[in-house]
This record gives sequence, structure tokens and C-alpha cells, in this order.
Amino acid sequence: MKVLLIEDEPKMARSLKKGLEEHQIEVDAALDGLSGYQLAVGNEYAVIISDIILPELNGIDLLLQLRNTGNRTPVILLSALGQTDDKVSGFEAGADDYLTKPFEFRELLMRIRALARRPVDTYQSSPSLRFADLEMNLETKEFFREGQKIALTPREFSLMEYLLRNPGRVISKNEISERVWNLHFDTGTNVIEVYVNFLRKKIEKGFARKLIHTQFKNGYILREEEV
Repeated sequence: MKVLLIEDEPKMARSLKKGLEEHQIEVDAALDGLSGYQLAVGNEYAVIISDIILPELNGIDLLLQLRNTGNRTPVILLSALGQTDDKVSGFEAGADDYLTKPFEFRELLMRIRALARRPVDTYQSSPSLRFADLEMNLETKEFFREGQKIALTPREFSLMEYLLRNPGRVISKNEISERVWNLHFDTGTNVIEVYVNFLRKKIEKGFARKLIHTQFKNGYILREEEV
């Protein structure tokens, strides 16, 4: 069994990782929400264990983004916040379980094993990504808006996929360069602006709403335009 642990407190992260590995559970660990999210979308896990209060991307937003992309991996949220409203927020975001800190390790282990026994198809990622009236089929490499097929080049497809995996979040040019194309960002080039404009022309021309928005000096965000 392989799980993902997202915990920003190094001592606790080491302790949980060691305990799980002693029970023959393979563990990938991340110390912040963004790194955890990237691991979650790039790998298959039986269960994801995530703290709520995290740097870069909090556990609730991380979970919402996973569910918005069709990822159904069971998620256990960990938090020192034990109020009913906090738990409700977690479950409404798509959590499968919730543990209030401090907790006994054996209870976490029991809950991981219970979730991992679910049928595999309940937590396999969907082959499609959807946002608003956009749909991307990751298996056939087809892209649609309002059901209309739009041809994208491989690089345009990769950029659009990353935007669809991160809706509602500002993505910097540096992140796009490193995460989408595995390149060090060169501030002297406008290649990212060029490809964003290519995408805009293809997915927005002839449609009523803009979806790719520029955040001045910060990057780009995929969101529905306010009426």
C-alpha cells in the first residue's frame, strides 16, 4: 500500500512516516500544500493524509482542487481544529475522514486501512478534467468547449491541463515554466505569454465568457468571468 502524507511540522511528519513504514506502508511525504498537490495529481495513492493548516496551499483548498479534477483518492484530514463547523467544512470539501490532533497513531492506522479496503474504482482519477464548459480527455488528448472540439498543440495541451488541474489559483510564469515544461524560467523571454495568448484565441474566441485571466505581475488564473 502507498500513501501520501502532507504535514508541515517536520518532527510529526518524520514520526508518522516512520510509524507507517514499520507497518509495511510506503509513504511519500510533502511539507507544504503545493508540493503535496503535485504529488497527488502525479501519482496513484491508496489514501492521502493531509493537515489542514499548511503553507502554500491549505488542506481544504488542496482537497477542493483534487475533487474538481475528478481525483477520488480517499483523504483523511488532520487538524488541531476540532469544532463541528471545522469538520463540516472538511467533509463538504470532499474529505473521507477527519482526525483531531492529538490522536493515537493506531487510530490513524486503522482508518487508513479501512479506507484502503474500498474498491479500487472509487478512488481512481477520472480520465477527464472539467471546468465550467471546458472538458479535457486525458486518454484521447481531446479538448472541448461547450461540446465543440478544439485542436491544441502538445504544448498548448500541457498548459491547458495544468490550468484545469489548478482552477481558481493564481499560477506564476515561473511555476508554469518549471511544472509544465520542466524548464528554468527565463525572465527575458515572452514564450509563456505567447502560449497563453494562443490558448485564449482558441478557447475564448467566439464564446461569451473569458476563462483565462491575467493577474498583473503575479501570473494567470482559470476562473469564470463575473457577470
